[in-house]
Amino acid sequence: MARANTTLALKAAVLALLVVSSAVWADGQVTSHKARSTAATQASLAEAQQKLQQQQAQVKQLQDSVAKQESGSKQASERLQQQDQAIAKMQQELQALQAKQAAGHP
Repeated sequence: MARANTTLALKAAVLALLVVSSAVWADGQVTSHKARSTAATQASLAEAQQKLQQQQAQVKQLQDSVAKQESGSKQASERLQQQDQAIAKMQQELQALQAKQAAGHP
């Protein structure tokens, strides 16, 4: 009977050792998976940050281009306004001269 108890105790000890070792092995696998997952996440994050920086640079270039075009458009608008004023003044002078000629003044 003592021998049966010893065998049973030995089997229980082996079983406990297997359970503990499998838990340690599984924990190592989880840790390894977490490390790979973390590395992949960091790589994805670095790639996303690089893309973000590129897009921000493109946005800056587009903003600069739009500002340059708006400035050019404003200058062109001002030139057109000055020309319109000059034309209006010349038309008034022409009408005044035509009115003098019609009244008989050379």
